[in-house]
Amino acid sequence: MGYVSAEPISERARRWAATMEGYEGASDDVTVAHRDSTATIGEPEPDRATLAGPLAAREEQLDHLMVPGATRSHGGGRREREEEPDEFRTCFERDRDRILHSSAFRRLAGKTQVFIFPDDHMRTRLTHALEVAQVATGIARPLGLNVALTEAIALGHDCGHGPGGHASEEALDPFVEGGFDHAIWGADVSLAPLNLCVETLNGIRNHSWSRPAPMTAEGEVVSWADRIAYVCHDFEDAVSAGIVDIDALPALVRERCGVQRREQLGAFINAMIHTVRSTGVIGMDARHGEALAAFRAFNYDTIYLRDASRQQGSAVVGMLRALVEYYSAQPSLIPDVATRAKEPDPTRALHDAVEYVAGMTDRYACRRALTQLDWPVDQLPSGIDR
Repeated sequence: MGYVSAEPISERARRWAATMEGYEGASDDVTVAHRDSTATIGEPEPDRATLAGPLAAREEQLDHLMVPGATRSHGGGRREREEEPDEFRTCFERDRDRILHSSAFRRLAGKTQVFIFPDDHMRTRLTHALEVAQVATGIARPLGLNVALTEAIALGHDCGHGPGGHASEEALDPFVEGGFDHAIWGADVSLAPLNLCVETLNGIRNHSWSRPAPMTAEGEVVSWADRIAYVCHDFEDAVSAGIVDIDALPALVRERCGVQRREQLGAFINAMIHTVRSTGVIGMDARHGEALAAFRAFNYDTIYLRDASRQQGSAVVGMLRALVEYYSAQPSLIPDVATRAKEPDPTRALHDAVEYVAGMTDRYACRRALTQLDWPVDQLPSGIDR
């Protein structure tokens, strides 16, 4: 016998349940969302894409909005595994949607941006990716670039990050040939199952300034947007946490970009748009470029390299390395490996362990360390309160 609640169903719940089937529209074969829905797009038009198809018509329409140097979408896109085109979405719109719905992207909600176990209003790696996407599309759209490609790269650019922020790269370095780079790992491992377009993966793989330049103008824009976004929002979070004082911001930055995030983002975004429009080069004028560099240097000295950050990083490194060693010795404990084959492949054991640990959220990694390794609580990475 099933459980039956003794609580009466509220009137609010009844109203919500009553909308289950929607409402009948003006036409018998159309369902609408609201009882009084009247929204239309005007008189239905003949399908002007009867011969070419609706996707070709959309691509042609978008082409007219883009500058010559923008990246065009063509059919199903250039993918490792060829796919049939979607009926309506461009190849880069599909990439954006796949990233948005991926587990690698969702897990960014539980991964460090700057502070492990942040307060409610502080950034996570997920909110950082969303802010990068806003900055990047805010630049790409007025420049006439491919907005969908820009957004896809921005949303996916940090999907290769491990738990604990950039310290995870140092932690996982010894276990990966050539070292662990979150940009390469994101494109080649974390997002590989999505079969993304070459242009999207290239932008993700090369978004860091230490990497080769991306192959597209949209990828270059995301490289700038990433730096603009994190410099501004990391400073705001550090001020909120009481780590730095807003008045300590260098005079060069205050005078050219202001002290509030809204002012700073506006200054850098507009500077890029004006620079690209006047020169044709994806970049920023020297005046604002100097301010951005000074801003980033200030953050490094006062936020990223402060004693508490280094201590936090050391704790992350020790814990993650121990987890990789544990799971590489016992790969059958990795869920995906256990379901993939009856007998784990010993030649893949280390890669599987790194992939598993790199995909963990901060809290999950800490829980695994406590339960599987009997890790001392006082050696776990701590938040800003400790």
